[in-house]
Amino acid sequence: MTTHTTSTAPPGHRRKPVKTTAVKTTAGKAGAGKAKAAGSRRTPGSYAVLAAVAVFVLAFLAPFIVILLNSFKTSADFRTNGSLSLPAEWNWSIIAEVWDRVGFSQKLFNSIQISLGVVLIAVLLALFNAYAIGIGRVRRRIPFLIFFLGVNVLPQEGLVYPIYYLFKEMGLYDGKLGYTILVGITYSAFGTYLLSSVFAGFPRELIEAAAMDGAGRWTILWRIVLPMSWPTLSVMCVFFFVWSWNEFLYPLVLLISNDNQTVPLGLSVMQGQYTSDPTAMSAAALLGIVPMVVFFLIFQRSLTRGMTAGAVK
Repeated sequence: MTTHTTSTAPPGHRRKPVKTTAVKTTAGKAGAGKAKAAGSRRTPGSYAVLAAVAVFVLAFLAPFIVILLNSFKTSADFRTNGSLSLPAEWNWSIIAEVWDRVGFSQKLFNSIQISLGVVLIAVLLALFNAYAIGIGRVRRRIPFLIFFLGVNVLPQEGLVYPIYYLFKEMGLYDGKLGYTILVGITYSAFGTYLLSSVFAGFPRELIEAAAMDGAGRWTILWRIVLPMSWPTLSVMCVFFFVWSWNEFLYPLVLLISNDNQTVPLGLSVMQGQYTSDPTAMSAAALLGIVPMVVFFLIFQRSLTRGMTAGAVK
């Protein structure tokens, strides 16, 4: 069987193909070129923003640059050329001298141990409290939140003597364990207030579905709530670690022995009442900054994810 195809075009007329693809491609390239050209043009306002950001970054980095320059100067070089000049001769031995003078190895170990313990205690307590207040919907939820908020605004100076007397009576004075528990409980108040507001908007459908499948409260907490709340918890861990590392007043009062002191207390011995060595103090400050810089470089991705987790659903 032969099939014939009819055409409405007149005999002898040859249809010319239309190159629509080429036209679209050309138009697309032209549009992309215009968009690129428009994006490459910077307005005076954008230049002003870039200049303001550059000035802000330089102002922020200036103290660190000064510390870095003075950490490798000799005392004579500092007195002769001042604090803003480059070292005439790089004195690398001053870092080792300050390390041995302060006993930085023990101070560094104490700070890491205490800060990690504070993070563990504060995050666990905040998680349990916020789970009960934000998801469990305990009675009188608002007064509890006001209480935890009030703990955050209490000044440390007003609590030093009661805590000192309590630690003396309980035998916790000059001990890292008691100090870690104290700071962990204090920080958990802020964590409870933060997580409670996050858990208040937690999807109830997931919890109800898990409960219908037979999951208990502990299972819901560890299998559902905790994984979905990890971005917020990671930010809390970073903040609590940094805050605990920089604590000065409580360690000054409660950790008096040299074997229990933290890095900020160890660096404070470089400043005397009548004498001071600016280069040694700069080297000590550099030793105190480096661990925090390393910590941020390691956990910056978790911090960024946690801070931007609520921006996009």
